[in-house]
Amino acid sequence: MRLLLEQQGDNQTLERIVVRSGKPLQGKIRVCGAKNATLAILSAAIMTDGEVILENVPDISDVRVMAEIIEALGARSTWLGEDTLSIKCSPVMGYEAPYHLVKKLRASNLLLGPLLARFGAARVALPGGCNIGSRPMDLHFKGLIGLGAELRMDRGNVSGRAGRLQGTKIYLDFPSVGATENIMMAAALAEGQTVVENVAKEPEVVDLANFLNAMGAKIRGAGTDVIKIEGVQRFRDQVRYSIIPDRIEAGTFMVAAAATGGDIVVENVIPPHFEPLSAKLREANVLVEERDDSVRVSGAGPLYPINIKTMPYPGFATDMQSQLMSLLSVVPGTSVIVENIFENRFQVAQELRRMGARIKVEGRVAIIEGVAHLQGTQVRATDLRAGAALIIAGLIAEGRTEIQNAHFIDRGYWNLENRLRSLGADIKRE
Repeated sequence: MRLLLEQQGDNQTLERIVVRSGKPLQGKIRVCGAKNATLAILSAAIMTDGEVILENVPDISDVRVMAEIIEALGARSTWLGEDTLSIKCSPVMGYEAPYHLVKKLRASNLLLGPLLARFGAARVALPGGCNIGSRPMDLHFKGLIGLGAELRMDRGNVSGRAGRLQGTKIYLDFPSVGATENIMMAAALAEGQTVVENVAKEPEVVDLANFLNAMGAKIRGAGTDVIKIEGVQRFRDQVRYSIIPDRIEAGTFMVAAAATGGDIVVENVIPPHFEPLSAKLREANVLVEERDDSVRVSGAGPLYPINIKTMPYPGFATDMQSQLMSLLSVVPGTSVIVENIFENRFQVAQELRRMGARIKVEGRVAIIEGVAHLQGTQVRATDLRAGAALIIAGLIAEGRTEIQNAHFIDRGYWNLENRLRSLGADIKRE
């Protein structure tokens, strides 16, 4: 399967997904490991001289790119199975992440903290990724400079130098996930205690803290407003760790089931991680039954309009609002989505309008008037979650929907079309 995905990433003629509406989704589906947790943990893996074995790793293009980046730095990555990845580092590695890889991946900026902490130097090109709005690095810089690093911008690159980083007190003006992770990784090898206030509380941040602690770090408070880190001299040479399930992938399947009037069980999940989505689906009259490590979703009844405001965790995730927009486009009445995280996250609305949706965007607010049905047509994925949203729209639209730029979808979903087909979807890659 990995070889197939690599071929798809290289061959532009395959980057098109065709969906036709059909019967409601039925069956069981297992969720992969969390993309965003994996990328942060892979960055942290370069902070040890030994071997890190990661389980429940999603074999998606973003993870493969991050593995290539750390290999370019001097590490060795090896797939030990379908979802198990080995990372072996050495005492002597490079500290410059190559531009041709960094430009593909926003999360590459998470290498700054680990490189500065372990090698005292870093050079990382300004990252790429999905164009969903400005994601400034100022809070990353504030934290790393507070720990004692010297940073400068140089023709599109961030260069940094540092001796042994020193623990300090840092207050984040906004609970940025990336800044929280970068600071936490750097502080784990700093001298003394670091206290970071107003931090991000996402499950992926907690997973990174748990992984660092498994390597020998001393981190307390992840998942709360304040994280305290006692720096250590070095990490263990051997660690094995299993990554949490992907709450956004789980949510995407949940919304797809609700939109098609289906009835599915989503397995390998942690239900509290997507409670905001579950609450909104219930408000829309979707049956959501949470179990220990699975959730059943049934959309057999009439759906009701709802209002959504994206917020930092534990609020409603910005990564789920595009998928909900597709669902709400065929729910009778008026629904409203307020996007408080990224200012450019409503690009999918234009593509949904091509399918007949009635969506009016005013700044950070999208007003959705439900229509009787969508009409399949040719549309374009503008980012990862927009691509997933358009697949959901294709599942409920009349006729044939062709989604271009399928490579965006591959960044965050493993083998999505085949897995949806196992639930009864009429979907294929051409």
